[in-house]
Amino acid sequence: MLLSVIVPLYNEEEIVEKTFRVLEDELKEIEHEIIFVNDGSKDKTREILERLLEETPNNKLVNFSRNFGHQAAFSAGLDKANGDAVVIIDGDLQDPPSLIHEMLKKWREGYQVVYAQRKKRNGETIFKKLSAFAFYRFFAKLTNIEIPPDTGDFRLMDRVVVDHLKSLPERSRFLRGLVCWVGFKKTGVLYERAERTAGKSKYPLRKMFRLAFDGITGFSSAPLKISFTMGCLATIVAFVLFAWSILEKILAPETTVPGWASIMTAIVFFGGVQLISIGILGEYIGRIYEEVKQRPLYIEDKKEVKE
Repeated sequence: MLLSVIVPLYNEEEIVEKTFRVLEDELKEIEHEIIFVNDGSKDKTREILERLLEETPNNKLVNFSRNFGHQAAFSAGLDKANGDAVVIIDGDLQDPPSLIHEMLKKWREGYQVVYAQRKKRNGETIFKKLSAFAFYRFFAKLTNIEIPPDTGDFRLMDRVVVDHLKSLPERSRFLRGLVCWVGFKKTGVLYERAERTAGKSKYPLRKMFRLAFDGITGFSSAPLKISFTMGCLATIVAFVLFAWSILEKILAPETTVPGWASIMTAIVFFGGVQLISIGILGEYIGRIYEEVKQRPLYIEDKKEVKE
């Protein structure tokens, strides 16, 4: 059994050697390969990795020509991984490599995806905790994909899951959503996320919003349908406004401003009609959007016996 571990890195010169040593120490009893993906680092991350990998020729280094992003780095690692099981883990040691042993135990029990679920997030701001909490609940409401709450990309996947992920052609990838989309037998292991020991987070607010946007738009056409709903509501308001203006004209003609009701009714009504029309166009665009992703219609679960 070969285990592949994918580690994306971006400007992590302060911690990359420690990450390398910790991973090698944790995996010394397991046949393994570590695939480091240097995501266009501008510091000495690449030089340090090239020196370290001279000690362990079984490991690999993928160097990007520029910073393509976290999800692209994981995807590149999946393309290079040869393992029967594949673990993806960040290179900052906030996610404990020691948890890989528990993941492997669950994998040998027959689970094909084993995700790490945070029971505590040390060193993170209140805003980040609240925004993560809100995102997973909002994502579940908008889509038919349910991502387990308080999970990141740290997980183990069976070879069959990795092969199906590699077959998905889309470019704006939201990996944790795709893993849930392909299915298969899943379970979680709980852990406490540690504070960063060196460096700073490479996921500022801007990138967090970008990832959330990719996740929502990659798995839901609901935003395209908002205009249709708003149009229906506006049309209802127009009819209510029209009925109210007629009633006011009959009951209190002296207080009625001439022309006001007809102008407002027309504005609201035609605004509603336009939004409904945009909403209908959105429905068709949503269908185009689903087609161009070219995801397979189904995925078979072919059981394999593990040694």
